[in-house]
Amino acid sequence: MLKNKNIILGITGGIAAYKSAVLTRECVKQGAKVKVIMTRNATRFITPLTLQTLSGNPVYTDMFSLSGDWDIHHISLAQEADIIVIAPATYNMIGKIASGIADDLLSATVTATKAPVLICPAMNVNMYNNPVLRSNLDRLSSLGYVCMGAGRGELACKAEGEGRLPDPVDIVEEVETILTEKDLKGQRVLITAGPTREAIDPVRYISNHSSGKMGYALAVMARRRGADVTLISGPTALPVPGGVRFVGVSSASEMRDAVMGHMGEATVIVKAAAVADYRPSVVSGSKIKKGAQPLNINLERTADIISEVGREKGDRILVGFAMETEDLVKNAMAKIQAKGMDLIVANELGLPGSGFQHDTNMVKIIDRSGRIEDLPLMDKKDVANKILDRVVEIIRTARNEA
Repeated sequence: MLKNKNIILGITGGIAAYKSAVLTRECVKQGAKVKVIMTRNATRFITPLTLQTLSGNPVYTDMFSLSGDWDIHHISLAQEADIIVIAPATYNMIGKIASGIADDLLSATVTATKAPVLICPAMNVNMYNNPVLRSNLDRLSSLGYVCMGAGRGELACKAEGEGRLPDPVDIVEEVETILTEKDLKGQRVLITAGPTREAIDPVRYISNHSSGKMGYALAVMARRRGADVTLISGPTALPVPGGVRFVGVSSASEMRDAVMGHMGEATVIVKAAAVADYRPSVVSGSKIKKGAQPLNINLERTADIISEVGREKGDRILVGFAMETEDLVKNAMAKIQAKGMDLIVANELGLPGSGFQHDTNMVKIIDRSGRIEDLPLMDKKDVANKILDRVVEIIRTARNEA
């Protein structure tokens, strides 16, 4: 997502400066072009050579250093930036930017840019909670700067609390969010993800192999594109995406109640969860002991959530999923018509790299007219973007027809 983006990374003089090496490497792995500006104090914590090696570009440390080109560095860097990221941002640097002081290369570059600026604080907990710092962050936010909240935990000074530099992975996610077109701004997207678990007894349950990765990818990408996202998820091992409203559920019944409870506020509903179709008709209150005889469990149908949503969706956009082992298109088309969907995302179980547990997927996106978009194997975040592209297309068509 960051391919060919020009990122100016500002590093200031705090112990968390060592994490800037990880951040630089992660941005470069994503295809970004990274140039680093270090304050004089930052060079006491990590060497310019380290950042130059990781970024593949010269590191800038002095407003007045001579180089082989004629550029005025704080102007040329400011102009070429797609975004400026200051990580870590110290108490001092935040105060300077908030006060309009530009007495070194980094602060001068920030004042000269029209690009978005992301500020990632890192400092002692008492400094972070100082009312002057808080006032400065509020002022910067009001002026259009993006200020991440500091992480919580043990700090270098052995204190506990807020003040840690946000995780580099979270900083990269925020950069991608800032740089993504907000074509879903104003939309309220409800997404379901993961499996459900249908209890047999207090120990055992019926479930499936869903990892939740597709639904979580949709939540991440919808949030990046400006949507207000609610993620309703069955049990997974995935971290909750930042910036979304999260509702955790376990059973199909809980999933149904959560979906219907949040449906009223949604404009787009994406049902990516793998909801169990059957559950035990009787749940034992105690562990079923192993015996010599076969154990028979009677199953009953769970609620067909997407059919219920389809009947009540009104002008909401409804996207469903179909995983099949045969007759993929035929079965998917039958579902889209029977259940009131606007789009269905169909994938065939058993294809290499596709379906449950994988980070990639190979799908067909089908609309109510029968139009099929056949996607090759790609990362699930890229698949999510393709699905959301079709949602945006439906939204724009509806606006033009209104």
